[in-house]
Amino acid sequence: MTTSQDTVRALREALQFSPDNVPLRQHLADTLLSLELAQEAEQEYRYALVLKPEAVDLKLGLAKSFYQQGKQSQSLVIVEDLVKRSECPALAYILHARLLLNAGALQQATRQYENAIAVDNKVADLDLAQLLGIEPNYPSRDAIANRVTDPTTDDLMEFGDSNLERPEVSFQDVGGMDTVKDEIRLKIIYPLTKPELYRAYGKTIGGGILLYGPPGCGKTYLARATAGETHSNFISVGINDVLDMWLGNSERNLHEIFEQARDHQPCVLFFDEVDALAANRTDLKQSSSRMVINQFLSELDGVKSSNDGVLILAATNAPWHLDSAFRRPGRFDRILFVPPPDRVGRESILRLLCQGKPVDDIDYNYVSKKTEHFSGADLKAVVDVAVERKLQEAIKFGIPKPLITKDLVSAAASVKPSTKEWFATARNYALYSNEGGLYDDILKYLKI
Repeated sequence: MTTSQDTVRALREALQFSPDNVPLRQHLADTLLSLELAQEAEQEYRYALVLKPEAVDLKLGLAKSFYQQGKQSQSLVIVEDLVKRSECPALAYILHARLLLNAGALQQATRQYENAIAVDNKVADLDLAQLLGIEPNYPSRDAIANRVTDPTTDDLMEFGDSNLERPEVSFQDVGGMDTVKDEIRLKIIYPLTKPELYRAYGKTIGGGILLYGPPGCGKTYLARATAGETHSNFISVGINDVLDMWLGNSERNLHEIFEQARDHQPCVLFFDEVDALAANRTDLKQSSSRMVINQFLSELDGVKSSNDGVLILAATNAPWHLDSAFRRPGRFDRILFVPPPDRVGRESILRLLCQGKPVDDIDYNYVSKKTEHFSGADLKAVVDVAVERKLQEAIKFGIPKPLITKDLVSAAASVKPSTKEWFATARNYALYSNEGGLYDDILKYLKI
């Protein structure tokens, strides 16, 4: 330990003479992180990122420092950006798997863990694998790697019936978002529960809704609850389920996903971070990416197969990057803004998050007032921090005590809302690129 402290001291002294030396500052940040001095490491990573904003290893380090401090929503924002990149480091997938597991998304966490092993099997984490229910040698690491490196593999992505879910959650498990729920009922739920009325007007059962808004506000959970509300099958699709390094395989993967949904209708087909698959074609340099988008549009239109009974939901944090062709009627013709929960919504979410935990007369209304601008993920971080502090007390004194209002308020003071950064960007698009009033809901929310 003394050696490590000497190393930190020496690095700090060296930085006094060369403050803009990025490798030196990163070495200091990495050392601090290894010593579990996450808050100090965060400061060093932030300073280094000012000097080198696009450094992937620095961003990953900052995400790790957030994770060590229990700032899971902040960590998730960074990691979600990293996993979209074509050369995502394996450790970013590992951290994403941990964050998804903590959020209860077991299937997605497992998928990201396997992606990490495919990139570099040296990052295998047996403890994490055990939590995910993955056998140490099944599937073998070599087999996982071959799925993305061998062009002769018959089923590259292994996207089979195991990806089908029958969610048990419903709208009752989703706090707030009443306006968005009503829109989904009209577009998706009622066509299934009252098909005769829709057919009387010549309306087919199907179509698409695009959900957009700041990260951590429940877009993915809402999609899963929609499937549970309609007792439909549910397929969640991420960028790694579609994109492939071999020419033509990405289009084939996308077609097979739609075919699976058509074979299991009624089915809610959910595309997470859809902007990664449906980016504006004018911004793309590679023709292969344009081919994927053209295939996506063709599948949405049901050119060769009917999409009747396939209910398509998509989510994005950056709708301004989406190709305008996806907003044409018959595709994602309903675009819904999913804002951070309002006061009533926050109260409802806090109640749901505290279910099953020892609590004592919590004033949820008061806590909700102290968490303005917090996303659902931020509120989960608040409860997690409060629980961790209670556990520390219980270990110290040997007596478990219930959560009280003061615990949640104190935890909220240590968690910064992650939505403000998103709105800083969204505000510019809403003011200066608001074609057809697409972002009017953002302006309304910001009271501009």
